[in-house]
Amino acid sequence: MDRKVVGCLGGGQLGRMLVEAANRLNIQVNFLDAPNAPAKQISAHEGHIDGSFKDRDSIKKLAGSCDVVTVEIEHVDTYVLEEISSKVAVEPSWKTIRCIQDKYAQKEHLIKNMVATAESVPISNGTRADIERVGQDLGYPFMLKSRTEAYDGRGNFPVRSEADIDAALEALGSRPLYAEKWANFKAELAVMVVKTKASTLAFPTVETVHEDSICKLVYAPARNISHSVANKAQELAKRAVACFEGRGVFGVEMFLLEDESLLVNEIAPRPHNSGHYTIEACPISQYEAHLRAILDYPIPEESLEMREPAIMLNILGGSSPDSHDQVARKALSNARTSIHLYGKGESRKGRKMGHVTVTAATMKDAEKLIQPLIDAVDEARGTESDRSDKTSRIINSGTERRPAKGQRYVAVNMGSDSDLSVLVPGIEILESFGVFVETRITSAHRTPSWMAEFASSAADRGVEVIIAAAGGAAHLPGMTASETVLPVIGVPIKPTVGDGMDSVLSILNMPKGIPVATVSVNNSTNAALLAVRILGVADIGIRKKYQAYVENMAKEVKKKDAQLLELGPVEYRKQMVK
Repeated sequence: MDRKVVGCLGGGQLGRMLVEAANRLNIQVNFLDAPNAPAKQISAHEGHIDGSFKDRDSIKKLAGSCDVVTVEIEHVDTYVLEEISSKVAVEPSWKTIRCIQDKYAQKEHLIKNMVATAESVPISNGTRADIERVGQDLGYPFMLKSRTEAYDGRGNFPVRSEADIDAALEALGSRPLYAEKWANFKAELAVMVVKTKASTLAFPTVETVHEDSICKLVYAPARNISHSVANKAQELAKRAVACFEGRGVFGVEMFLLEDESLLVNEIAPRPHNSGHYTIEACPISQYEAHLRAILDYPIPEESLEMREPAIMLNILGGSSPDSHDQVARKALSNARTSIHLYGKGESRKGRKMGHVTVTAATMKDAEKLIQPLIDAVDEARGTESDRSDKTSRIINSGTERRPAKGQRYVAVNMGSDSDLSVLVPGIEILESFGVFVETRITSAHRTPSWMAEFASSAADRGVEVIIAAAGGAAHLPGMTASETVLPVIGVPIKPTVGDGMDSVLSILNMPKGIPVATVSVNNSTNAALLAVRILGVADIGIRKKYQAYVENMAKEVKKKDAQLLELGPVEYRKQMVK
């Protein structure tokens, strides 16, 4: 093969892994970034350029030495890319990068091309009055997001009520903003898509697990979803990427909703964190696929298939400057583990310092291998102590809200604030029935005295039903029930490792005399509706509202049945995919 030269704006960890793939194909990559950027550390030649990948003159200088220019991150000057595109190939197209780097414009483009995504509205001035109008239009909660320069959750703020507006505006500052309707998802999925000159291909559908808005784990293939959903996710991702110009790898993140429908969340016009697993698990990695696509080299579709299951774990900066090295040392003795450190020097809390990937014959085997490393990452980051501090702040923060006179009263408690995203759909349902909801964090293990106090005093405070959520050993619902005579409904939470069946059984197998009602994994919706039914025994108003809710569900089913009869099964399914 002729020796090709690729110019890359940005030389961080993605560039580092890109050049590792390039070296095997005898492709030279010239990076524009700081002198000791991670990618430059392992690529010794004189074609690199020192400087900012947002600097016009530096970008032009890079373009003069390359056959094609690509990007490691989308936050670049697309007007310079537009200018140089008449002299050198820019992949993907500067038009695509410009559209995607404005997240609201990205959403509008997807909607225009009939790709399912969350409803969004632009915000003109970013005043409190503007945000209040959004709350009236979209309803609470919603996500307030920065249109530009947002990455790893930075630039997003959940607005659950008017009380959050001032904090949201303070956090997001003077950025251009938009609001996105809240998506009650049961899982986050991702698909790496490869767009070539002739076709659009897809790596397998994976599951991503986020903590503090940063990707923590990637399970490949995605757990606990059907083949149908996995295939539908790949097709949706390919359709989303097909509506953008240019070649290369694109990371497509999406939400899997409770009804098994899918919404595209965001698209990255480059290799992505959710695709790191491909280095070990697939015949060619996302980085080699990106190079092949932008240079028009062949990519057999079967080379994107997985050899065996894999789990990727990000190593984030922790409480000490060498916390990432501590995790890496532990990974050295962990079987079937590949370690990638990014050469970023001392760690900062939350900074991506590296990742590890385990592969195994089955996902269960991979989960067993990764668990000690998850524990090591949590220990290095001080995750447990952080959560305990947060719990203390929430428990002791200010005056408690109280129900109005005659208002029905349900308490929702969870073992960790990480369970809250699962519980929000149920809380919203309770509030839609006019029920007052007290939501607290009462860990059965970390704060057993507080948990006992919360449960034993619930009846005296006027609570009528308790919903308790926990994952793993899931002792919280049972321990809560042992401290109260009120009905307790347990919600098993799917833990970081496993499918949640251990949580189900921990709640289900209570000893005689201490009953706990149990719903399915992550199903706060059914927990809330069961609580409503219990309240309805003594409240005719609640009972009538529930009857209306049931009748509305029946109408929805009949409406879908009528559409099925009208369209036929093939066309109806096409509409479902859209």
